[in-house]
Amino acid sequence: MSIITNTETKILINKWRKKSKKIIFTNGCFDIIHRGHIEYLKEAKLLGDFLIVGLNSDNSVKRIKGKPRPYQSEQDRAAILDTMEMVDLVIIFDENTPLNLICELKPDVLVKGGDYDHRLIVGAKEIEGWGGRVIIIPFLKGYGTSKLVEKILAG
Repeated sequence: MSIITNTETKILINKWRKKSKKIIFTNGCFDIIHRGHIEYLKEAKLLGDFLIVGLNSDNSVKRIKGKPRPYQSEQDRAAILDTMEMVDLVIIFDENTPLNLICELKPDVLVKGGDYDHRLIVGAKEIEGWGGRVIIIPFLKGYGTSKLVEKILAG
């Protein structure tokens, strides 16, 4: 498990591909890790051999979620994800969406959580264009960062 650059990730992915390994990609803010995240990542890992997590940078989270997010720095969030046995790589990206990263890495499977409309998932068209799959894993009911923060603030 490592936190590495895009270039290092591409080199590693090429090694995995030569061994016919299946690469899974997911992304998110992972601001306050909770059981929902853990179950989601465990399910995602079952879909292939190596799970790469694209992590929104601090600037990206601020643009998407607004203040006061993120609650934890990108380095702290990446370090937490890096300790999880189901996560093979963590790569931080600064854009609002992981589209550029997905197109660079060309994973075999793109995983998203929730009840997204498949056609609206960023990168779905591209992944399917090169023969990959898009999988939606339902959220674990009752778990979410916003709900957790509300509970903390309510005391």
